[in-house]
Amino acid sequence: MCISSCHKDDDNSPAPTVLQDTTPIVNGMKDGTWHVTYYSDHTDDQTDHFAGYNFTFGSGNVLTATDGPNTYTGTWNVTNFNHVDESPNDFIDFNIFFSAPPDFEDISDDWDILTRTDTKIEMIDVDPDPTKTDYITFEKN
Repeated sequence: MCISSCHKDDDNSPAPTVLQDTTPIVNGMKDGTWHVTYYSDHTDDQTDHFAGYNFTFGSGNVLTATDGPNTYTGTWNVTNFNHVDESPNDFIDFNIFFSAPPDFEDISDDWDILTRTDTKIEMIDVDPDPTKTDYITFEKN
């Protein structure tokens, strides 16, 4: 028998998390080719390491970077797992992985999206030490 209330509002359970749909991000990145317009590795601007490379975010999570004579293949995906990382309020991760060369290994990470349009995506890899935080920006060709 319920006298005052038949539900409990103060059970200290965490609120359910509403995960964002990653489909618009995935479809947007698959549309066309992209190039790096900014890359900062621990406050060191290394954008020039990617000059001339076009990135294709393809189906089957295949990521290709080519500058004509050189082609590197990696993987990519966008996930929305409910986990705590350095950005606990942002559950979407834009994951990039290359096993070589070293410059491309540097951008292998689970990035958090700062801003996104149909032609530009700005991302951050947060580190508790702000001097180790990385930034990358891709713009559509």
